Amino acid sequence: MARPHSPNPSVGTDGPPPHTGGGPHQPPSLEYPHEHTATEPAFAAAPASAQPGSYPGPLPVQTPQASYRKPRHKRLIIGILVAVALVAATTAAIVYGVRTNGANTGGPFSEGSVKTAIQGYLDALAHRDVDTIEHNALCGLYDGVRDRRSDQALAKLSSDAFRKQFSEVEVTSIDKIVYYSQYQAQALFTMKASPGTGGPMRGQLQGVAQLLFQRNQILVCSYVLRTPGSY
Repeated sequence: MARPHSPNPSVGTDGPPPHTGGGPHQPPSLEYPHEHTATEPAFAAAPASAQPGSYPGPLPVQTPQASYRKPRHKRLIIGILVAVALVAATTAAIVYGVRTNGANTGGPFSEGSVKTAIQGYLDALAHRDVDTIEHNALCGLYDGVRDRRSDQALAKLSSDAFRKQFSEVEVTSIDKIVYYSQYQAQALFTMKASPGTGGPMRGQLQGVAQLLFQRNQILVCSYVLRTPGSY
């Protein structure tokens, strides 16, 4: 009868199996993760071709961004508009000055001041006021003339001729004023008059007076009747 198989002494026992080789027994080595030294990088650098953001081959040439300048024609149009505006403003100022020139703004050649000046000159002729006639007739030169005897004689003759025609005159209206400059003007006026021999005023006579403004005074340099009357 065969003997029962003896159990394997290594089965059911603790510890490693018995060494059967001829060399000294060495326990199996346990492999642990490799530890990196301080000088060794923790991760190997990826090749340049695998790095993110890299571009294969040479980089494309970048052209500078185009500068956006204002078109020349736009600047030219703006310049033309500014020039036109300046010319228009200057023209308007000149036209306004020529049209008004004090007539509507209380200046020297308003209708009221012109009427007063012409009336004063005609009264001087009617009353033989030689000094006033001479002062107006010299048209601003009165203070510069040294010898005024000839001017006084001419003033007397002008008064005598006027008094033979009219004994009294009254300026009724200023019909039109033409401005030569800020200080010179021409006025068309209407007056009524009484004859040299006396009597009531009558008629509608028109005359033209040449005027000069100087030293806050309007001078009647000359006057001419356009419709001479016979009385």
